[in-house]
Amino acid sequence: MARTPTPLVIADLSSFARQLARALADSATPPSHLQFLNQIARAAGYRNLQALQAGAPQVAPAMAPGVSPSETAPVDAAPAPLTPLSDAARRALLQFDTAGRLQRWPAKYSVQRLILWPLWARFEPRRRYTEAEVNTVLKAANTFGDHVTLRRELVNHRLLARESDCSAYWKLPARPDDEARALMAAWRERQRQRNGARALAPEREAARAAFTQRLRASGPSSAGSSHPG
Repeated sequence: MARTPTPLVIADLSSFARQLARALADSATPPSHLQFLNQIARAAGYRNLQALQAGAPQVAPAMAPGVSPSETAPVDAAPAPLTPLSDAARRALLQFDTAGRLQRWPAKYSVQRLILWPLWARFEPRRRYTEAEVNTVLKAANTFGDHVTLRRELVNHRLLARESDCSAYWKLPARPDDEARALMAAWRERQRQRNGARALAPEREAARAAFTQRLRASGPSSAGSSHPG
């Protein structure tokens, strides 16, 4: 019987590991197979396994026993490239700097609705935020200083909900469409590449410092051999 794989892209592996470890520590007994899958999905930011499967990109089903490899593509090949961005999604991605922060509020509605999804992704599911906490998240997510507009639009687009007196906010389990999913994947890939480059920076700096030290150590002896006394 063929099984359909569910790909899982983890934007922040460290955060994912912490949340999964916390969920396992809170379990009085070892989780069942289904419970463990739900814990993995929640650690990745989804409501449950069904939400993860609904939002995952389509992947060819795994081959059933006896099926010829020529009848279906292998599912353990290299990851598929990112989905091409629409014009609106491309413009939306340009609104963010390399650190993933929104640099301006776009004029076009088609771009406005898309740029809200990466902001929505910054909030944790099943957590109630005070208005001050929402403001803190959004201030860190933009560089143009208008977190009030971002907060209002997230509520207007039903990505965040709030109490009538604004005493509490929470992330709604919204489902992005294909265009928004492609944008979020490209936005996360940017962060992954930037974080990878930053992780390599100390190694490069250490190698540069070691090279400089070797040059300095070899300098006096070279000078002495070039200019004998």
